[in-house]
Amino acid sequence: MVYPHRDDLHKIVVLNPKGGSGKTTLAVNIASYFALRGPMPTLIDYDPQGFATEWLLRRATNRPVIHGIAPHKRSIHATRSWQLRLPAETDTVVIDTPAALEGSELHDHTYEANCIIVPIMPSTIDIRNAAKFIADLLLLAQIERHNRTLAIVASRTRHNTRALKQLMRFLSSLRIPIIAILRDSQCFVRAANEGIGLHEMPAYQVRKDIGQLNLVMRWIEQSRQSNRSALDSPPVPTGLPLPGRPLH
Repeated sequence: MVYPHRDDLHKIVVLNPKGGSGKTTLAVNIASYFALRGPMPTLIDYDPQGFATEWLLRRATNRPVIHGIAPHKRSIHATRSWQLRLPAETDTVVIDTPAALEGSELHDHTYEANCIIVPIMPSTIDIRNAAKFIADLLLLAQIERHNRTLAIVASRTRHNTRALKQLMRFLSSLRIPIIAILRDSQCFVRAANEGIGLHEMPAYQVRKDIGQLNLVMRWIEQSRQSNRSALDSPPVPTGLPLPGRPLH
């Protein structure tokens, strides 16, 4: 954990072992969505290339605020724990991870995550890399398919191409939910250049892309509701029978 444990936090991790998979694009759009809804989310940029941090720097001051943390940038003026502190009002943390995560790093980044989203591009190389990565994710990070924490997004796709069909066949074989298919669209490029997300752009400009992005947000929101329901449920006292079960 890079910050103190808080039961109210919703931790969303976006990861892929290969660069150029659309990982940062997805992370910043999730952060933008929750910034519009409030309260202020925190975007943690673990990627040494710092694309998410650059996106935040381009963001206009009149936009809904997103708190940014760049752990790869060490400061001589602050301790590590101070640098990684979260604002009290933050209840959503979006983590953009570096490429080539493995072993203990993979476990550390996914520890206590409520949502783990893996964007995968439709190319033979990406599919081959993703197959090994997801196997490591299930084994090393001990992520279970059935607990609804892990999902896949087909990223930077082109409609009706052989590559997309190959990707969808591969994803279907994994028995992991495919929650959205994002186009290789200039809308994402324009939004990134302005430090905004698609939800902050005029509706007529993003009408072909916003629907699939909303599917990602809906899956995250459902995960949040499930997490809140679990927190609100009172614990069952030990030594007492569960409701509907007779005493023996």
